Amino acid sequence: MVQLNQRFQSFEEYLSYDDGTDNLYELFNGELIAVPPESGFNVEIANMLFVALLPIMGHRRIRGHGLELEVRGEPRNRFPDLTVVQEEHVELLRQRNTIRLSMPPPILVIEIVSPGEVQRNRDYVAKRTQYQDLVVPEYWIVDPQDASILILVLENGVYTEAAILRDGDEVESHQLGDLDLVAADLFAMG
Repeated sequence: MVQLNQRFQSFEEYLSYDDGTDNLYELFNGELIAVPPESGFNVEIANMLFVALLPIMGHRRIRGHGLELEVRGEPRNRFPDLTVVQEEHVELLRQRNTIRLSMPPPILVIEIVSPGEVQRNRDYVAKRTQYQDLVVPEYWIVDPQDASILILVLENGVYTEAAILRDGDEVESHQLGDLDLVAADLFAMG
């Protein structure tokens, strides 16, 4: 990750920053850290999930990697690989594709694990804690290295493992229902 010299005293100050690019940055201890591009395989998986969610949710409520979530802790923001937002978010996100702490949480957040121990820890531990704190009802960790989908559901404020999907297991959301997809379909492209 590339770190820039710009320092920010608040999240609001960060939100007003524009470097004239479409680069994504995480705000970590007041400093910008460039978010590296996703791997092509992870993008393919996200696209397949987008297509599966499209008939259920429609195009306005599914957001790709560019959606930003303000979170507590460090970094102060995350860019999930795929997010299903609530109907009221559509208008709230019209000016800036950022869900603030003051807004309702999204319905579903999906992260696709990139190779490497740091990335695994980030998705399985750090992001899990931050999304749980946001009260996101459902969080999926799609792991191409393990060819599995861990589905976490919020119960009494804590994520519980609702399912680990592999091979021919039907992909089903607790919030949205059946996606007409089996787990193996996501990983067969690799």
